[in-house]
Amino acid sequence: MHILITGATGLIGRHLTKSLLLQSHTITVVSRSIEKARLLFGDSARYINGLDSLKNLDDFDAVINLAGEPIADKRWTTVQKRRLCNSRWQLTAHLSKLFIDSHTPPSVFISGSAVGYYGDQGQSVVTEDEMPHPEFTHTLCQRWEEEALLAKSDRTRVCLLRTGIVLSTEGGALAKMLPIFKIGLGGPLGSGLQYMPWIHINDMVNAILFLLTTPKLEGPYNMVSPYPVHNELFTDLLASAIDRPHFFRTPAFVIRLLMGESAVLVLGGQHALPKRLEEAGYRFEFTDLEKAFENLFPKD
Repeated sequence: MHILITGATGLIGRHLTKSLLLQSHTITVVSRSIEKARLLFGDSARYINGLDSLKNLDDFDAVINLAGEPIADKRWTTVQKRRLCNSRWQLTAHLSKLFIDSHTPPSVFISGSAVGYYGDQGQSVVTEDEMPHPEFTHTLCQRWEEEALLAKSDRTRVCLLRTGIVLSTEGGALAKMLPIFKIGLGGPLGSGLQYMPWIHINDMVNAILFLLTTPKLEGPYNMVSPYPVHNELFTDLLASAIDRPHFFRTPAFVIRLLMGESAVLVLGGQHALPKRLEEAGYRFEFTDLEKAFENLFPKD
């Protein structure tokens, strides 16, 4: 397949692109920093620095859209919220227009989203059928998904990746947590009862490949392990995996002072389950968090 990928230099994109290249697919990477992308993928991929050079997508068999400003790196000021939205909405809308302008559009469009689509759901079980709470993360993801769905036609199916916490030591939330835990200052956040819907990076990549190559699959998919855990257990298992204590619980009010409105990302959560993925026949490599950590932090 000839596949166009945005966000290829991000955590998921790096692993996915390398996997696709190993499978001998032809990859065109859209990146504002071609030099950075080339350092990752060398001459195995093709590169363009934006979508403006494309009039349509007739040359591609599939498009995978993973681009977007990191959501947890800065406080959610009005300006930052606008940046988070525009980095997702505008690019996705541009891609959908290219689908519409194509005579022979790609057969599949896989586009990013997040479990934040549902908002903070407390202890309730969340499948793809769950009604969302009207919070900023829902507003962000809902429009993001709507822009992607404009590409849907009788010739193009659209899959939406409602992604949880992707476990990898090379980036994402876990990599940000590790320095604190390694010096023995890690611990539960707030009550510790908020659910953390997680997925191992291997399953994230393999599930995307599954959606890419399984005809007729379309719509939203919760990209999470079948067994999410409370924050308290997550931090306990992480500390155990790296042989460190974890006595330092951070009170919710401190987190709110530090993060403002974005504190909902760590104090809230979703008991999200991958109902549609499992019904479609995907089999997870990692369903147990302890086993996932053992894979990421192998003992000598």
